[in-house]
Amino acid sequence: MLAIDRQRRILDLLQSAGSLRTTETATELGVTDETVRKDFETLEKRGVLIRTHGGASRPQRIREELPFTERQAIRRDEKQSIARAAASRIQANETIFLDASSTVLTLTEFLPDLPLTILTNALSVFNALSDRPNLDIICTGGLFDSKSRSFIGLTAEQSLQRYNIHRMFFSGNGIHLDRGVSESNSRQAAFKERVIANAEDVVFLADHSKLGQKAAFFFAQVTDLNCLITDKSADPEFVEQVRSCGVEVLLGE
Repeated sequence: MLAIDRQRRILDLLQSAGSLRTTETATELGVTDETVRKDFETLEKRGVLIRTHGGASRPQRIREELPFTERQAIRRDEKQSIARAAASRIQANETIFLDASSTVLTLTEFLPDLPLTILTNALSVFNALSDRPNLDIICTGGLFDSKSRSFIGLTAEQSLQRYNIHRMFFSGNGIHLDRGVSESNSRQAAFKERVIANAEDVVFLADHSKLGQKAAFFFAQVTDLNCLITDKSADPEFVEQVRSCGVEVLLGE
């Protein structure tokens, strides 16, 4: 198979799956892992994929253009498995922060039936939990961002200073071993950085496609996390490298 045909096939697979593993792609194409890595590198230079740890994914900008409701439907099974694992960490009478990501919104479906204080900047989270009598729900307020359906900016950041946050559950556009956790929106990144500074247990929720990825704005190092919760398709080497940084890693069932 010629390189151009092989690369077209890679793009077809990527369009269908959203992300690819190097070894699996090599088996599919009947070539070596090194050949696939070189193809990934060529395609990344053309801007049509992003190399990740152990594979490749579609460019981040494609994800960012998706409406929130569509992002919520992507990798639904993985998000549910991650959410279940995250919910198991929560204890009665804690103050929990929930961000505006689709994965964290999934967590609202699995919150334990316990008295909790919920802090959030997400309108979708507020609406999802508004009829739960055992929850005290506090919305940050601030500048409303219609794309993420969340509040950001200085008012939102300052509203958190009075609270002791026991656990922070949040996501982002990527987590990279060297550069850390990143967001595509600078105001979202600044807001999450402020929450991290006020949280005792910092828990990052990310399906396997976000591992090894980088977006435009970095707001936390891997070592700033207490826990990474991902799914069973996560690259084992990446998982072990995160654990070597002293971060707990849980794989959703």
